[in-house]
Amino acid sequence: MILQESYRLANGVSIPKLGLGTWFIDDDKAAQAVRTAVAQGYRLIDTAQAYGNERGVGEGVRTCGVPREEIFVTSKVAAEAKTYESTARSINETLTKMGLEYLDLMIIHSPQPWAEFREDKRYFEENKAVWRALEDAYAAGKLRAIGVSNFLQDDLDNLLKDCRIVPMVNQILLHITNTDRALLQYCQDKNILVEAYSPIAHGEALKNPAIAGMARKYGVTPAQLCIRYVVQLGTVALPKTANPAHMKANAEVDFAISQEDMQMLQSMEKIQSYGDFDVFPVFSDKPLQ
Repeated sequence: MILQESYRLANGVSIPKLGLGTWFIDDDKAAQAVRTAVAQGYRLIDTAQAYGNERGVGEGVRTCGVPREEIFVTSKVAAEAKTYESTARSINETLTKMGLEYLDLMIIHSPQPWAEFREDKRYFEENKAVWRALEDAYAAGKLRAIGVSNFLQDDLDNLLKDCRIVPMVNQILLHITNTDRALLQYCQDKNILVEAYSPIAHGEALKNPAIAGMARKYGVTPAQLCIRYVVQLGTVALPKTANPAHMKANAEVDFAISQEDMQMLQSMEKIQSYGDFDVFPVFSDKPLQ
């Protein structure tokens, strides 16, 4: 079963192949969502400072009935935190808010503040300072692994020039019709595990006739096809949901997509709109300057 499968990060830490994303789950509903997911076998829970639900996620982890060491908990440093001091402070605040002694993974949410996402200023020096704070928190035992999110190759190159620890993950937008093969290959060459957020394209993939047709071929739902697709690319799948039925269905992906069909899915015409979510920087398709 996919929920029992895992990858190994560069430092030897094991991370599940399928996790629960918690974006847009309200703080007062997050604890129950986590408990429900854990009861179904999920062991990777992904949150962020920006989600506003770290408290609830932490409560869910603490009250789920499964030993803490069996749950892989991820959070993200706010995109606007671009100094060593603000990052170090935010890590401590996250641990306090979640009621946890350590996190399994902490990542930089974005190379730029959201208001400047993919614009001219690249924040290269600032991200080095943020990364040093993560390295120090890792050395202090507060974090079992550290990584980044939404980083392009030059963002990664900037850190790799003089980091003490190579980023262990890069969490990116990845789904059928939106697969940056060059970035994926670059990360794999550097032993940086890619995590795929919004693998169902914020629900837009469910409306795609070509994806639906391929799903019928395998006797699965479009959502299951989307999750299996990113797993077969060698990435962690992070679908978000608070719906118990969706959690269960999302984990029923123990089938294999043929190589021919994988290539066809990779070459599908890109989904042009994420509907209401186009207002968010990561979905707005803002060009890299």
